[in-house]
Formats: sequence, structure tokens, C-alpha cells
Amino acid sequence: MVDKRLPGMDHALYPFSALPTRPALTWPNGKRLAIWIVLHLEQWELQPPAAAIRDARFRGEFGNFFPDYRTYSTREYGNRVGIFRVLEVLDRYSVPVTVAANSALCRERPRLIEECLRRGYEIAAHGSHATRMINSQMSLTQEEDLIHGAFAAIRQCSGAARVGWIGQDFGESQRTPQILAAAGVDYLADWPNDDQPYWLTLAPPLVSLPYHVEWDDGTVLALRQLTAPRYGQIVCEAADRLHRDSTGGDGGARMMSLGLHPWVIGQPQRIRYLDQILSHLSEMEGLWFAAAGDIADSFRSQIAAPAQTS
Repeated sequence: MVDKRLPGMDHALYPFSALPTRPALTWPNGKRLAIWIVLHLEQWELQPPAAAIRDARFRGEFGNFFPDYRTYSTREYGNRVGIFRVLEVLDRYSVPVTVAANSALCRERPRLIEECLRRGYEIAAHGSHATRMINSQMSLTQEEDLIHGAFAAIRQCSGAARVGWIGQDFGESQRTPQILAAAGVDYLADWPNDDQPYWLTLAPPLVSLPYHVEWDDGTVLALRQLTAPRYGQIVCEAADRLHRDSTGGDGGARMMSLGLHPWVIGQPQRIRYLDQILSHLSEMEGLWFAAAGDIADSFRSQIAAPAQTS
């Protein structure tokens, strides 16, 4: 006999919360829309371990063959060339940036991390490799080793005591949020289900910082294969609507992530559209460009963490 489902969520990670029912959220200095830019620095492997799982959406994009030099080389273009185009545009606007860095990249491409630290960017943990997602086939020990190793690498290369987590391709097992909470992660950015931060009911409680995939450059340009002009239009339209919601809707201030991959937006025919997006955003009133950790801090200062139950 099929069990009768009761109303509510089908998991205990967080309760359902309709936006109009929440206390009004605000950002520092009366800002209404928080923008956090996420720059992905990823280490791709030509031959990942046999048990590794990578994002299936990117499998065989140039054909099912091995070794897939073209896919590998396209990603490497981002780390060798595209990243410097992206940094040039970001420098022009002097905006805070959160870097999602693989631990392997910290070790093998230290020059890229140094460029980001020199600019004062926040470095967040992003797993070990772009070709190794956390998944439910991993044992508890394997998952803990990957997570703790990623944190150790970020702390070592950045000197930061507090480190956020932006999972590689949003890969998680059922254990992942609790492992992260127990490890003292600053925030978790794997759940794209809101326009505001919210609490995960873990022990200790953990701030979830929604990362929007709808206008992530990898999603829009590489997967959905929209044109670069349309990508720029989508991002600006999203910002305009979120800004309008934050000034006239229930729930108060909003937030918006902007995910950038150097192998995607760093291509010579696309980089101009990042410039156009940042120009549009910089002219909007009431925007707060912030690092992910600053947004999480502001949220924590306003919305009390849920009481822990034994």
C-alpha cells in the first residue's frame, strides 16, 4: 500500500517559505539588490579516475571518444587566455568577486589564484576537479576527504579562516550539507531555489546562498547555445526584474548571482557582453556589489538561525 504523503517538504533540510510571508530583508546602506559575481577557476583532467563522475550535460559535446583533446583544450583556453580577458573587464568596474576554485587548480595553477588575491577577491571551495563531482556513490570517507581537502587547499592558498562552498556542478549526496556544516563552512551555494538567502536546518545551522543557473554563462551559452547578445540581454532583464521586485514586492531586498567561466565568457567574440552587462548594472540605483561571504554575513545579522534540536 502506498504511504499517504502529508503536506510539506519531502526532506528536513529547510522548511517551505513563501516569499511574501517573510520578514523584510535589507542590505547595507539601504541597497535593494545584492549582486555577487562568481568566477569559476576549474582544473579539468584529460583522464579522470575511473570512478569519477562529471556533469553529464557536458559529456560527448565534441563526440564520444577518448582522449577528448578538444573538450580538454577548450577548458584550458579559459585558464591560459580567457581568464585574463575576464579580469581586464572586472578591473574596469572594480567590483568584488567570489572565486569558485578547485583545490587541484590552487596547486597546479597558482598564478591564477595569485592574480585573484592581488585584487582582493574572496576564494570559495569548489571541490577538487571539474571532472569529479560529489555523488551518492562515494563513501562517507571519500566525500569527507574531498571536502576537507578542498577547504585545506583554499585556506592554505588564500589565508582565509572562513571559506564558503560552491559545489562542483552542484554535486551533492544526502550527506553533503551536514558534512559542510560540521566542517564550519561559511555558506553553501548549491541550491538555486530562491532570490534571498535562507537557513538550512542543520547542526550547526548553515546559510544557503542560492546560485542562479538561469543566467550562468555555461548554462546559457555552452549548454542552451543561445547567442552572446541574447545572453547579455537575459542577464540585464533578470537584474531589472529583481531590482523592481526588491523595491515594490513583498519580502524586501533580493540577491542575484552572476556565474562566469573563463572558457565561456572569456572567448574573444563574447567578452564584450560581460562589459555591457557590468555597464548596465553599474548604472542601476540601489545595487550592492558584494562578495558571497558579505551577503551571508548581512543575512545572518538580520535573520536569526533556527533553534537546534537535540
